[in-house]
Amino acid sequence: MERISPSRVKNFLDRALEERSLEEHPDPLWIVRRYRDPKVAIISALFSYGNARQIVKFLEGLDFSLLEREEGEIARAIDSSYRFQRRRDVVELFITMRRAEGLEERFLSGYRVKGDPIEGIHSLIEYLYSLNPYRSPGYTFLLGRVGSSSPYKRWNMALRWLVRREEPDLGLWRKVNPSHLIVPLDTHLFTVARKLGLLKRRSCNLKTARELTEFLRELDPQDPLKYDFVLYRLGQLNLV
Repeated sequence: MERISPSRVKNFLDRALEERSLEEHPDPLWIVRRYRDPKVAIISALFSYGNARQIVKFLEGLDFSLLEREEGEIARAIDSSYRFQRRRDVVELFITMRRAEGLEERFLSGYRVKGDPIEGIHSLIEYLYSLNPYRSPGYTFLLGRVGSSSPYKRWNMALRWLVRREEPDLGLWRKVNPSHLIVPLDTHLFTVARKLGLLKRRSCNLKTARELTEFLRELDPQDPLKYDFVLYRLGQLNLV
């Protein structure tokens, strides 16, 4: 597929950006904006796979105040499961996040080495695994694995929420440069980007996420992920 010129894509996306509202359709960012807490943002992002309406319904049913309570109370209070995650997986993730401290600094310890957010994500994943010996397929699916070819879609989405200073995101982590962020690529966004001629690669992996991000940096070098939200919406609504 022939690559469309960045100027044409920018004009198209800028128009679409003006027309799309966060409030129009279900989005886990609703929950994140309500709490404005990095732990809530990370939990919400890690569960953000599948149907958006079902994601929001599940997150609405979680009691995030449990992150401030005793671990025994967490185990007794949570009675939720979600797709690949059993109730125990949800409980253990809350326990892990309750134990976590200084998440931004943990991220920065990896990110600052090369200015690469993936290295920061690896640092966070390793740190969270170190806090809790519990393992299961559902739990490890949530946290992910260091060094995989995965695009780390859910982690990169959490970073977008936490780092970008502009609406609809929160800008809670001020020590990370928004220009370094990597687009949270999943199969839906991959399909949209292919239809728009923004990608040459044919696999939905980390290299492809970096390729799409480089294209978006041509549109806005300081804030490439400003277009992530509208690209996602265009795919969600089958507009391209």
